[in-house]
Amino acid sequence: MENPNEFVEWLRSVAPYIHAFRGKTFVVAFPGELVTAGALPVLAQDLSLLHALGIKVVIVHGSRPQVEEQLALRNVEARFHNGLRITDIAALECAKEAAGELRLDIEAAFSQGLPNTPMAHAAIRIISGNFVTARPLGVIDGADLQLTGVVRKIDYDTIHPILNAGGLVLLSPLGFSPTGEAFNLTMEDVAVAAAISLRAEKLIFISETPLMKDAGETEIRELSSHQAQAVLDSGCLPADSAFYLQHAIKACNAGVPRAHVVPFATDGSVLLELFTHDGVGTMISYENLESLREATIEDVGGILKLIEPLEADGTLVKRGRELIEREIHYFSVIEHDGVIFGCAALYPFPSERMAEMACLTVNPEVQAQGDGERILKHMESRARAAGFSKLFVLTTRTSHWFLRRGFVHATVDDLPKDRQHMYNWQRKSLVLIKTL
Repeated sequence: MENPNEFVEWLRSVAPYIHAFRGKTFVVAFPGELVTAGALPVLAQDLSLLHALGIKVVIVHGSRPQVEEQLALRNVEARFHNGLRITDIAALECAKEAAGELRLDIEAAFSQGLPNTPMAHAAIRIISGNFVTARPLGVIDGADLQLTGVVRKIDYDTIHPILNAGGLVLLSPLGFSPTGEAFNLTMEDVAVAAAISLRAEKLIFISETPLMKDAGETEIRELSSHQAQAVLDSGCLPADSAFYLQHAIKACNAGVPRAHVVPFATDGSVLLELFTHDGVGTMISYENLESLREATIEDVGGILKLIEPLEADGTLVKRGRELIEREIHYFSVIEHDGVIFGCAALYPFPSERMAEMACLTVNPEVQAQGDGERILKHMESRARAAGFSKLFVLTTRTSHWFLRRGFVHATVDDLPKDRQHMYNWQRKSLVLIKTL
């Protein structure tokens, strides 16, 4: 190795991700196009590495090109309605044939174990079965989709022990009814249902589509589910990308914290997305904008009521109503049932690409419920969106809380010049900085 120090530094830099992901469930879904492109062996290596790091992996595969191939061999015409396959008996037989072939290919890929490869010493047990209960999709806009179905239930009680025992679970885009019928499903539907049912930490679509771009041709790297819906409604995305985004939004709105759409054209895209800061795809995160949002002038009274006790005991610097009214655009608030339960402010220092987070406060009655963490992540997102590379706080009593969340000790000299001039030497606040 030419530079061992770089390797050591890189390995240390990914350690926080490894600690955070260990024991969590990831649902990883990929289309049949990935297999056609010959990328399955490398993906199996990458997913095996996730498994070795203690991540519980559920795999969902698609099969559209394989089904098309089977239909062509049988001289059966493919029929679609609004992008969904109309599955008659012949098409269902083709779907079964494709799913069986893909299952064997995937199992073979995870059975690799040659020396001097990433799969050396790997012992992966991959388990599939009738884990998906489905029902017919029915008639839509006058078109009978016949044996095309939608997921009714994922067998959590069976899958969960398999994951806990160290197995990988493989789900095909087929489901079964209690009456013994089989239905052709979309890979995206199965993946979303699995992520929701298994309470997955992440849903990852490894797509045949390139990185999403908005109407202005700007790359879309990170969106809240609300922002993602706005992009979807704008109609600027190609149909395939929009289909992925639609399902990612559905997963996040149903409680999956993060959904990713990652192009498989990039080698190692899953690892790059998970273990590097910027990633290589689009991440959608759930954020209830009704409860966590930027503040308005109507929130001044709620903010004052929240921070006054902390001003009285010296935890926060005293702010009057007039000052908060002037600076309300810097604030974000979290509310439940119309009551402000938390707030924070973000003060910009553009010339140094830094921002100060101040006045982070959560009502004592709801502390330990994660609201402080949610506000912090929201403010970090605001800072990144504004182009800032560092976030700093000045605190006298809560330094450990910030240190556990990635901030590091700094000095007054590390602050922006304008903020140095305003530093209160009587309070002797600790300076903590986080690189975004």
